[in-house]
Amino acid sequence: MRDLSEKQKQQFDALPALYTDWNAKINVISRKDIDQLELHHVQHSLAIAHFVEDKLGGWKSGTTVVDVGCGGGFPGIPLAIMYPEVRFLLVDRIGKKVKVAQAVADAIGLQNVETRHAGIEEVKQSFDYAVSRAVMNLPDLLKLVKRCTRSGLICLKGGDLSEELAPSIARGTVVEPISQWLSDAYFETKFVLYTPFK
Repeated sequence: MRDLSEKQKQQFDALPALYTDWNAKINVISRKDIDQLELHHVQHSLAIAHFVEDKLGGWKSGTTVVDVGCGGGFPGIPLAIMYPEVRFLLVDRIGKKVKVAQAVADAIGLQNVETRHAGIEEVKQSFDYAVSRAVMNLPDLLKLVKRCTRSGLICLKGGDLSEELAPSIARGTVVEPISQWLSDAYFETKFVLYTPFK
């Protein structure tokens, strides 16, 4: 994993207080989970960065990424901190969640994040990659993002994936256990799925 600048460390350090504060006003993370923000949300989101560095050789400057169903900003916000040279669009159908994601991005000074209150099918521009975290089943998600994504979909999933990986649209999907990068027991049944489009 790449080294963090002081600014990036400060941005990561600011996330727990920001999300705790926002969560008291707008429930974007389950109440019982907010104490586990670092592990269950930030580290989980960064499993995508581990995958990108390890298996794709990193993202080059100017890469564009759409976070589909971003909720309060996961995985998009941690990835945007990790990759300041990459442009991120965070989209979600729930306006109050998008509001939180934008507020957090503004509070920590992220210059590479835009948010949009919309479904992915309403987004007209195209991207290099789509990312998501447990938004919907893989075949449905692939159908939605294929029209606006050039290189592939990288998503976070957990549990038994056999049904999702069975349809022909999901063929060619690579499944990488997160436990190869993150040793906590929480990650033992969690995976990064990558479906390349080229």
